[in-house]
Amino acid sequence: MPLPAGIPAPDFELSDDTNTPRRLSDFRGKNVLLYFYPKDDTPGCTKEACNFRDDYSAYEKAGVVILGVSPDDVQSHVKFKQKFQLPFPLLADESHKVCDLYQVWGPKKFMGREYQGVLRTTFLIDKNGEIVKVFENVRPAEHSTGVLSTLSEA
Repeated sequence: MPLPAGIPAPDFELSDDTNTPRRLSDFRGKNVLLYFYPKDDTPGCTKEACNFRDDYSAYEKAGVVILGVSPDDVQSHVKFKQKFQLPFPLLADESHKVCDLYQVWGPKKFMGREYQGVLRTTFLIDKNGEIVKVFENVRPAEHSTGVLSTLSEA
């Protein structure tokens, strides 16, 4: 189970796609959409990232910073970001320590094989650093639209 809404989002530091260390606390005073995804340049993750990209101006208007996190390394993030012109930082969590911190690393199944990996989960974090909404088991194709409708209700 991922961390619940209603608690402070744990701070962390990870390198982004420019190899710049980013801390969650650097974004205090802004709403943050922290989304965890399994792997760069795979069908579902590409669909999810491109939908966030296509809706990016709506997130900017709503005052929301988007941060993507996966266990891929910085170099992989650079290629993924360039290939799909993603306008937001991608953070490299190679040791999955932040995935563990947010409790989104766990058992998965694919084509009959069981393994440990990222459970596709998104956290909406408010300006004070509190988790206000958790999106679990998200469907990549509809996820951005669902997040935006949640933002418009807030």
